[in-house]
Amino acid sequence: MVRNVDYESRRRAVLTATINRYIDEATPVASEDLAEEFDLSPATIRNIMAELEKEGYITHPYTSGGRLPTTRGYRYYVDFLLAQMELLEAEKVHISNEYKKEIGRLEDALEKTSRVISMITHYAGIVSFLDWQDRIFYQGIGQILEQPEFKDYAHLRMIVKLIEEKGHLLDIINRDFKEKVKVYIGDELACPGMENCALVVSSYKLKNKSLGRLAVLGPQRMEYRHTIPALEYISDVLSEVLERI
Repeated sequence: MVRNVDYESRRRAVLTATINRYIDEATPVASEDLAEEFDLSPATIRNIMAELEKEGYITHPYTSGGRLPTTRGYRYYVDFLLAQMELLEAEKVHISNEYKKEIGRLEDALEKTSRVISMITHYAGIVSFLDWQDRIFYQGIGQILEQPEFKDYAHLRMIVKLIEEKGHLLDIINRDFKEKVKVYIGDELACPGMENCALVVSSYKLKNKSLGRLAVLGPQRMEYRHTIPALEYISDVLSEVLERI
């Protein structure tokens, strides 16, 4: 039993390392890339990767021997492997300082928040207000352009259209959910052309009543371990700010 537990832990560790490296480098991960990290032979890593691929957690492009995560792999990563995500204290201070200047209007607070989200996460920041059904605040489309996944013009055009037409995006952002943060990955967005994207959503409140949503739109290869706690913290700060307006 101990041997089985140890082997399963190793499999999870290899999956985590594969996803982390792909997020950081945006290139398929080869067994040789991980062998030294785990002090294992490339052949052993290849065998583990082959199992993970058979189970649908990773895949490999035909042009490369390396592997990259699937939607299922990212989902497992987000749900089970990132339980201890925390934002650095320095970043919390940075976010709080952005709201030190007095804000007198709701619109100013929401617009600032979209900028803060984009600045902290380096993806597109989106803010909705439930009573304004047809309006969103967004910043950071240029940040998305820096991601290799969106160099293709057709893909980029689809993302810009999604944000500017707003309707489908708002349908997703404003869905009910019980979690502090909801993550939609790839096909879970149910939007043609967005299979390589991810959307992280959180609520902000006033006196325990949900007022709207904050969201981060970026590639499926998103830095989840940073984006999720950052969005959680920003939603808490915005909720505090709204109590003073």
